Amino acid sequence: MAKRKRYYVNPRPEGGWEVKAEGASRASGIHERKDDAVGQGREITGKQRPSQLIIKKMDGTIQTEYTYGKD
Repeated sequence: MAKRKRYYVNPRPEGGWEVKAEGASRASGIHERKDDAVGQGREITGKQRPSQLIIKKMDGTIQTEYTYGKD
């Protein structure tokens, strides 16, 4: 069984939002608006199953999680 791939929507210290895979050194995407980052994250995770999208608030706490596929 495949391991669940996790992606995060994180605030960036210099402003904006990033979509980044767990353990990745570089972001998959950088956006000015959080909604745009969430949209990209949902598109990526919706195609890669099993996967999970974890969306964070400006303070770094988890706001929402979306899970795709079964473990």
